[in-house]
Amino acid sequence: MIIPKITAVLGLSVLMACSQKPVEKITNSIAEQLKSVKGKGILFGHQDDLAYGKNWSYVDGESDVKRVAGDYPAMFGWELGGIELQRTHNLDSVPFSDMKRLAIKGYSMGGINTFSWHPFSVVNGESSWNTENDVVKHMLPNGSHHKEFLIQLDRVADFFKSLKTDDGIAMPFIFRPWHEMDGTWFWWGTKNCTAEEVKELFRFTINYLKNKKGLTQMLVAYSPDRNFTTLDEYLTWYPGDDIVDIIGMDNYYDLKIQDGEKEAVKKLHLLIGYAKEKHKLAALTETGLENVSDSLWFTKKLGKVLGDSLISKELSYVMVWRNDPKVHFFFPYENHSSATDARNFLDQPELLLLNDFNKLKNK
Repeated sequence: MIIPKITAVLGLSVLMACSQKPVEKITNSIAEQLKSVKGKGILFGHQDDLAYGKNWSYVDGESDVKRVAGDYPAMFGWELGGIELQRTHNLDSVPFSDMKRLAIKGYSMGGINTFSWHPFSVVNGESSWNTENDVVKHMLPNGSHHKEFLIQLDRVADFFKSLKTDDGIAMPFIFRPWHEMDGTWFWWGTKNCTAEEVKELFRFTINYLKNKKGLTQMLVAYSPDRNFTTLDEYLTWYPGDDIVDIIGMDNYYDLKIQDGEKEAVKKLHLLIGYAKEKHKLAALTETGLENVSDSLWFTKKLGKVLGDSLISKELSYVMVWRNDPKVHFFFPYENHSSATDARNFLDQPELLLLNDFNKLKNK
């Protein structure tokens, strides 16, 4: 295990760096590992990869990425929605007990785990996609439901604290809350709250989890959707350099329209420029084509974006969404029409699967 010195790239405060030494060192190892392979390849990630796929679920050792490409993804994505209500399963029906076990397994194999969170409203109990009522202003300090929000955060923190290895080491991870806030589909989006309210919510969430609950092993990703054309627009909801470690973007739309990959490249260039200026990491935090309806999408769309000379040098990782064939899937399964193309895409030297990542970071 690499135990590097603390660097500014983490964006952690001096207070955090001086507390809970073992956890702080593990946190640094994630960032340092990503920094150490930057320019050598982009980590490939897949949501719920170890949990289920085409015609299987919760089978030890299974992975649709491994079935198609011969190796596991280097990053594993998970969703927390429902944990705040003490549910046993998340909103995608993944048992939190299995999520915990599989996330720890992914970490033990050398991978990195990243968590998104689509919480249910503290105001009316509705899902993240219900935008009929304003929610955010009621969650903030002095809001009518702030105490209820603290209870939600406590439950998130309890889950994160439970992510420990067999020898009791706290598992480092990436947390990506309040994403796609530039869209209108979530109650924390542009339809229901102001940019300043989102900033305050974001800052409060991270400060509470790190300072109050001691989760210093957490790196934080900021990821609006693709609804921006300038850096100022991208930073509209940005909670601050002291809060964010990973400069990210979610982008499905640009990669499914004609010549949209050119727009995706321009936007990633903006992100990368800011990340370099602030000594942070850059990532394409969520993308994919639903049901992979274009059999050449991986090489002709995503591959063209990631093959850009600046992006291939500076981007840390890319994450495609989950495979639940009963609903939708974003990575091909065996014998799917796009499986060969996906395999060819992942065979490119700039894409890193788990074994690639482990070899490079141990050099």
